[in-house]
Amino acid sequence: MNEEYDAIVLGTGLKECILSGMLSVSGKRVLHIDRNKYYGGESASITPLEDLFSKFKAPSPDESYGRGRDWNVDLIPKFLMANGLLVKLLIHTGVTRYLEFKSVEGSYVYKTGKISKVPIDQQEALSSDLMGLFEKRRFRSFLMWVQNMQEDDPKTWDGFDPFNNSMSALYSKFSLDKNTQDFTGHALALYRDDDYIGQTAITTIRRIKLYSDSLARYGKSPYLYPMYGLGELPQGFARLSAIYGGTYMLDKPIDEIVIKDGKVIGVRSGDEVAQCKQVFCDPTYVSDRVKKVGQVIRCICLMDHPIPSTADALSTQIIIPQKQVGRNSDIYVSLVSHTHQVAAKGWFIAMVSTTVETKNPETEIKPGLDLLGPVKQKFISISDYMVPVDDGLNSQIFISTSYDATTHFETTCLDVLDIFKRATGEEFDFNKVKHELGDEDQ
Repeated sequence: MNEEYDAIVLGTGLKECILSGMLSVSGKRVLHIDRNKYYGGESASITPLEDLFSKFKAPSPDESYGRGRDWNVDLIPKFLMANGLLVKLLIHTGVTRYLEFKSVEGSYVYKTGKISKVPIDQQEALSSDLMGLFEKRRFRSFLMWVQNMQEDDPKTWDGFDPFNNSMSALYSKFSLDKNTQDFTGHALALYRDDDYIGQTAITTIRRIKLYSDSLARYGKSPYLYPMYGLGELPQGFARLSAIYGGTYMLDKPIDEIVIKDGKVIGVRSGDEVAQCKQVFCDPTYVSDRVKKVGQVIRCICLMDHPIPSTADALSTQIIIPQKQVGRNSDIYVSLVSHTHQVAAKGWFIAMVSTTVETKNPETEIKPGLDLLGPVKQKFISISDYMVPVDDGLNSQIFISTSYDATTHFETTCLDVLDIFKRATGEEFDFNKVKHELGDEDQ
């Protein structure tokens, strides 16, 4: 360990492993350390099932759950947008060679106590039970305009400048009501609050196009999920880093991040000091350089049936927009199952999560839990949402934010790309290493 590196990465959470891979591909000499014996950090997949019960101090599972080693339960499950940032990173860095994906079968949104399929094309808009007849036609016109709008061709804008007008103005152009705006912003554009309505329309248009393009790629939903759980992702990026010369050390205690004249110069473990120019880490390694800005509650639910009203989908996402349940934050529900090799045959794993707003977080996820039907076992965790206190440019210590309540990876990737740009002064070159995603990865 007593060597010099361009960068030292602390923790093997997904964000840190992605950064390690990106830095290695960019020619940096990287040392990657984790004080745990396993990969994944907060974003680990727990196997066997007995370890999950033990982690939450629950009695051991009975025989009805099948073999414990058939389970791989994500602590923070998230889906990948098929045309999204993480898939682009996976393809362009070649990590897909280590992973196999399966498309998620359903994408739903909650309205007035029940769930409906998220409509994304003109045909679905006309058949959706989310809207009345006239609203369906208006929404259909809106979708057609979004799909036909080309950023570099003002002729396709139909007199509406998306760069200088707000999303509120675009909704008004098509006379869309508040309910339609609600599921468009939260279930299609995947915003976590309504601040976007006052911002320029082009960003939301791009998000809706991303959803639509991702859906067109594989069919049933815009989302993908890795076989054997998300724990495979950090390991895939770790292998990538190793191919490009990165060094890995698990079960290595971190005693000190060494600072000189306000800037990082190394990391000490016992009597060993590895020198470096930059450090990348998750918030748990630098408690004095992060602040708590909120909390996230997550409830892992083990079930022996799919979610009702989802056409018996073996995997799905449901978004409950904040206004539907009188909240300031959306509630997210995800479901994966034995078809992804994460549970024993006939079993399902649901996750309900949201940003904590009250002193009684468990009641806040009730609308999500009520959608699931009978739950055999549930495990609840409440974690602090931490953010760095500065941009890291002076100290050269770059810290990721905690994982939010969303059940998709777009916010995770935005954080990673932002850290990479701050640390290197340049955007990540997606064309540095380019591979195509073959049929075996679908």
